[in-house]
Amino acid sequence: MLLVGRQTQRTCQTLARRAFLQVGASSVLGLSLADLLAVRAADRTSGHNPGSAKAVILLWLWGGPSQLDTFDPKPHAPLEYRGPFATIPTKIPGVRFCELFPQLAGLSHHLAVIRTLTSQSNDHGIAGTIGLTGSAAGGTGLDGKPLQGLARPALGSVVAKALSRSRERATAVARQHELHPFFVVGGKLHQGKKTIIGEGGGPLGAAFDPFRLEYDPVTGTKVPALQLPPELTPDRLTDRQQLLQALSHAERRTDELTATGALHDYRARALAMLTNPAAATLFDLSKEPAAVADRYGRTRFGQSCLLARRLVEGGVPFVQVNWSDHVEAEEDSGDGGWDHHYRNFQIMQDRHAMWLDQSMATLLGDLRERGLLGSTLVVAVGEFGREPKVNDKAGREHWPGCYSALLAGGGVAGGRVVGTSDAKAAKPVDTPLSPADLNATVQHLVGLTAEQITSLGLTPVGRVIEELF
Repeated sequence: MLLVGRQTQRTCQTLARRAFLQVGASSVLGLSLADLLAVRAADRTSGHNPGSAKAVILLWLWGGPSQLDTFDPKPHAPLEYRGPFATIPTKIPGVRFCELFPQLAGLSHHLAVIRTLTSQSNDHGIAGTIGLTGSAAGGTGLDGKPLQGLARPALGSVVAKALSRSRERATAVARQHELHPFFVVGGKLHQGKKTIIGEGGGPLGAAFDPFRLEYDPVTGTKVPALQLPPELTPDRLTDRQQLLQALSHAERRTDELTATGALHDYRARALAMLTNPAAATLFDLSKEPAAVADRYGRTRFGQSCLLARRLVEGGVPFVQVNWSDHVEAEEDSGDGGWDHHYRNFQIMQDRHAMWLDQSMATLLGDLRERGLLGSTLVVAVGEFGREPKVNDKAGREHWPGCYSALLAGGGVAGGRVVGTSDAKAAKPVDTPLSPADLNATVQHLVGLTAEQITSLGLTPVGRVIEELF
């Protein structure tokens, strides 16, 4: 790798900058090839290795959790800031979590905690676009009007597009039978009746929109993109394929104008997944032992995390799990969002904290037991945090000035905290970081360079958070 400013890139030798300097010194000091190999080995074991992550699971905590009531508590702040919850020690010396997260505190030696994320907006829609894409471009303003600039693609779409290039040598038949590289588990994100921009492929095209799965505690996993009409039985799938071919012929001129053929590939992959028994089995959570499903929690989020693990195990490189599709806790969508303007502490104690603690801790433990955590990056984050001072409804308002994220696996070093917030978790004291920085770090960990991102027609944004390695 070569560091130009703060952007981490790769050289053909895939050496980190500090390793490169060490190697340069070795030529002066007359060190041997063995020393060079030792430097490379040390660089790999440090976790600072592009391509460490073969898969990413993004736990999107839509609505914005409170940093003070999760992973950046302030026990010495006045009561009207710190809230009613106590804190508990973690396995990171001197670091404490909110008492509602005992399982994650027990796994903190596998976690990296970022405490100084900041966003540019306190509006869910804009901050959601920024969080998912690294940029406000394409979002909507408070007046509902589009912001200037084209929307950037979702982080999952960028990873999917980049990884698809590495598969270009595969035959067309083999590609059709692969699972789509980007899945979202959960409904489409929205605020009120407004769908959030930035959850899809954007300028990369519809072919890199996510395939969406939805888990319902009553009916199980739904696959909206792959649902068969009731009258279309498996023995009529040949007719369905003929119909798709006819539609493709009718739309050929449109597809030719796009000069990509990407929609045809997307359509073909959808049909392949529809007719592939292995894919159907992958989506079927009834194949999991009841005890495993119980450990994840019989909530929508818990079972969605279990589905994410199954998808990663099946070879999907990017899975986004939406906690809910609406930001507000009282909406009947997902498990209710994290937008706790009122009854924050009651909702945290009765539902949200215990569900997140159980499901994420189980996901990490399950990945570790299966030997997948080292190659799977798990990120838990929302679009912003909550105002430090408690309001008159026992809630917290929007707060983009400082919020937290958890990362584990995929080359990230556990047992560390990045950034320090002030005494009320209102703003960073040091190491302010942006969603663009977090996205750049994820791209780095899956092995994407600035040159590769540029080759997709995108301008690289953010800097790699080297403190995580």
